[in-house]
Amino acid sequence: MEHTNFNDSLLSFLQSSPTPFHATDSMRNALIAEGFVELIEENNWVIEECRKYFVTRNESALIAFTTPELNFSQTGWRMIGAHTDSPCLKLKPNAQVDRFGYHQLGVEVYGGVLLHTWLDRDLSIAGRITLKTKAGDIVSRLVDFKDPIAVVPNLAIHLNRQANEGFSVNPQEEILPILCGAENEFDLHELLKAQLKKQYTDLPIDMILDFELSLYDTQPAALVGLHKEYICSARLDNLLSCFVGLRALLDSDGQRPSLLVCTDHEEIGSLSACGANGPFLEDVLHRLTPNPEQYVQAVQRSMLVSADNAHALHPNYANKHDKNHAPAINKGAVIKVNANQRYATNSETASVYRDIAAQENYDVQCFVVRSDMACGSTIGPITSGEIGVPTIDIGLPTFGMHSIRELAGSRDAYGLYKVLTRFTKRDKLISRLE
Repeated sequence: MEHTNFNDSLLSFLQSSPTPFHATDSMRNALIAEGFVELIEENNWVIEECRKYFVTRNESALIAFTTPELNFSQTGWRMIGAHTDSPCLKLKPNAQVDRFGYHQLGVEVYGGVLLHTWLDRDLSIAGRITLKTKAGDIVSRLVDFKDPIAVVPNLAIHLNRQANEGFSVNPQEEILPILCGAENEFDLHELLKAQLKKQYTDLPIDMILDFELSLYDTQPAALVGLHKEYICSARLDNLLSCFVGLRALLDSDGQRPSLLVCTDHEEIGSLSACGANGPFLEDVLHRLTPNPEQYVQAVQRSMLVSADNAHALHPNYANKHDKNHAPAINKGAVIKVNANQRYATNSETASVYRDIAAQENYDVQCFVVRSDMACGSTIGPITSGEIGVPTIDIGLPTFGMHSIRELAGSRDAYGLYKVLTRFTKRDKLISRLE
């Protein structure tokens, strides 16, 4: 896949994935199109040599893997990890709010949202609705309104003279989106039912039972900058890594067992049935290698590249970085290091990655947070701590992480794809493990 085609596909993926449910569905469709067989967790699995498989959990997390051979205790897996969720505003269960002549939506903040960036944006709604059919079955369906149907207007500077001196947004009172004026009749469940009927014309709906819905920015993902050198989009953290990992798996040569794991709920700690701090990956690996001794051997002959975004040095806020660890956009992926294990990178896993990147003639950068600032974390140390797999945390340099629109480099994603594709083909990792 060439650079231009890669970015075109990336933009399409970002646009079609407004929620973790939709991102997982997008990846599922891509895998099926490439001959991967879907496994169902509650069924018996029959895994055959030289096949490709995937499984989803909660419709928001996915694991895909190849089986060029089944002797995993001797080969291990080449693992790539990412997460499907992004900070956003989620509708509360009793979301309909009517006040001061407007119909609004009550929302809950999910993750570390930069709240002020959600003001004055054209917002839509997407997610999962669970309903009862006329036959009495309980089923779930994904919905995406696509059209801009909500907005959170800013407060005029005349009424907030200190706005440019810094202000906070109250998440209970000041971030509620407006849908329409009170002169219009409005019932949220009827709106959702109408959307279901629009998307699923043959679905016999009896009643809506519950929903998991989020707001999202309708502005399309785009290449921006004087020379189109940047990607500007919502949810780059971390759908950018999901897409890169997916393409690397699809384009591997299938000679070494490779695995992609994209879990949910990273932005709120990963502790869930479908999060990295849950049993999903371990459940799958145990089913592939049920013998306890061989399972440990397989894990220790494996390596996980945990791919999440990294903080690029912002030219307007350069003092927020250690000057010796200040990644630049379009200068290559970033190895993330932290002495307190907020990242799982060690010298061996970093060396393997550096060696692979050098073979692709791909630049490598390094990030360490300033010693006087707190460090974030990701799925790397969680996954490594759960199953014991040697892990490196990397990320593509990004501006505006957790903003409603983030900025990354248009050359970085393709370069990382090339490195991760080579990683899936890697014969030996660390010699002592072989």
